[in-house]
Amino acid sequence: MKADVLVEDEVQAFIDRAASTYGRLDVAFNNAGITIEKPLHEYSTAEWDRVNNTNVRGVFLAMKYQIPHMLKAGGGTIVVTSSSNAIATQAKRSAYTASKRALVGLVQAAALDYALQGIRVNALIPGTTDTPFLRKAAGMENAPDAIWRVGLNQWVKNNVPGQGRLATAEEIAAMALTLASDEHPFMTGAQIVIDGGKTAKAG
Repeated sequence: MKADVLVEDEVQAFIDRAASTYGRLDVAFNNAGITIEKPLHEYSTAEWDRVNNTNVRGVFLAMKYQIPHMLKAGGGTIVVTSSSNAIATQAKRSAYTASKRALVGLVQAAALDYALQGIRVNALIPGTTDTPFLRKAAGMENAPDAIWRVGLNQWVKNNVPGQGRLATAEEIAAMALTLASDEHPFMTGAQIVIDGGKTAKAG
């Protein structure tokens, strides 16, 4: 099932259909996000809005329609993907960083809204991860794989402290599953950092 998080009716239909298909909604993983990278004054208003509407408004819409199903079911858990940029960022990421910091606040407030109704809401804070998203953000979608890898390895050496490598999608997914599981019933409103030590380094 597909939905555009910018379109409210599509988000609602997606969630309602998922809940109808499986009889209830216990877990939601809100992970959609985009970035546009340039100095702040060079953003058009439309570009700024697209990043923030996708990354923040999209999560708001998803939660708006997920939570009633969870209330009906007597509880649930929501995992929201933020970013290590919410803690420590770089130049040309003002729109992305603003959106990812906003998600931390959204998660904290929502966690308090629904703590007594059995809905846990937590933020996942991943470091730079080796996915097509990263390649697109770098403008290298059409570059040969070998060229991309050489450039990526050099970028990692200069920009990724700590373990000095990118996360794999599988590593981030494993942490998302942990947050979504019943293993940590006392965890809500949390920000779980999984970034190989990236944000531990002082700027």
